[in-house]
Amino acid sequence: MKRVYFLFFLALLAACQKNGKLPPINHDTDLDGPQINDSSLVNPAGFLLSAAIPQPTQSDLDKKVIIAVHGFSASNFEWQELASWAKTKNDLLVSRVLLGGHGRDYEDFRKATWKDWQKPIIDEYNQLSSLGYRHIYIAASSTGCPLVLEAIKEKKISGGNLYKLFFIDPIVIPSNKLLPLIPLLGGTVINYSESNMEAGENGYWYRFRPHQALRELNKITHHTRKLLEKGITLPASLRLKVFKSEHDDAADPLSAALIEKGVKGCEVKMIDSDLHVFTRLKGRNTISDKDKSTQQQVFEEIYNSL
Repeated sequence: MKRVYFLFFLALLAACQKNGKLPPINHDTDLDGPQINDSSLVNPAGFLLSAAIPQPTQSDLDKKVIIAVHGFSASNFEWQELASWAKTKNDLLVSRVLLGGHGRDYEDFRKATWKDWQKPIIDEYNQLSSLGYRHIYIAASSTGCPLVLEAIKEKKISGGNLYKLFFIDPIVIPSNKLLPLIPLLGGTVINYSESNMEAGENGYWYRFRPHQALRELNKITHHTRKLLEKGITLPASLRLKVFKSEHDDAADPLSAALIEKGVKGCEVKMIDSDLHVFTRLKGRNTISDKDKSTQQQVFEEIYNSL
């Protein structure tokens, strides 16, 4: 009980300057403003395979397709490096999905539910299946992972065209233990939180996270934990592999353990990294040779297991 009160007190301190109606958005640089939007909203063909090749040939349909799903408050920029790397492979295509309510302005982000975030993933899978692609895989990062797992568990994504899931730093148990307090604090003590942006991340991540969005994040992670505790059985043809950073300030390493325990046949590989979503290096202030090597090794490991 003392721990609960202590966390509550910390939350109050963290929120004491965050209780204004709207955050101080810089419209010239922040994704939160109306001037900067994700490029996929203007040019979907540059990101979504279903838009890029609306009439695929048999040669296209014979290729392997990875649907890449980003995390909370991010954008499909998170998978740009995988998409670029995949172009070196003649038999691989990547479709980068933008989560619902993301990539737009603060108001759109504030209003969207986790089911809104999830819908574009389901839509792209169904669209690619209807176009005739038969070798589909999903690579998801952070919050994208519980969104994908829930969609499969509830058969929102179904059919025999999906063969493997790859999760990068899934967030089922947040590292920030204050997140469950948001339903109590949101709208009264705290209206938003501000994330620490690295120099190259401006315009690709939300700087300000409204309490409504944080509440939805808490909902989907809590809901997924409950599903995992009951046990999730994947379709016989579908496999899941989790790559998890050993030191992660967003997703508690116990997230991987809970998924491994709750999903029959799941494989977990711990990664010696302190980066959240270690497969995304672009936009970070500091990148080591080890970071680059790890990213490339995991890309190759994913490709070789398709």
